[in-house]
Amino acid sequence: MNDVEPLEQALHAARALVLADLAARDVAHAEVVSLVEEAVTHRRWWVEQWPQGAEYVAGLIAQDVQESLLEQYGRWPLCPVCASGDPHALDVEPELGPDPHWVCGKAGVTVAPLGRLP
Repeated sequence: MNDVEPLEQALHAARALVLADLAARDVAHAEVVSLVEEAVTHRRWWVEQWPQGAEYVAGLIAQDVQESLLEQYGRWPLCPVCASGDPHALDVEPELGPDPHWVCGKAGVTVAPLGRLP
């Protein structure tokens, strides 16, 4: 049971980072926050099964929320770098790794660390 506290800390930190980015883009509405809670619940089981993956959970939760938003509301977060062309969402990189950040795949530039969208 010694691993429970660090796992919960990782989940709470991930939740806070994703909520900060949602708030930065003015989409942290109640129904969207519910999507974050669902993602955290889902990833809680995952990280309990693989405690070494705790450092990856923030990026995974961000990706889960991004996918849920796409299905229900549309792309998020929209790329602030590309002024022309079709609007597109930023990607989380690395897909499975520590220190996730938002990148524009089209321009190949890092926009912000997770939790620090402008």
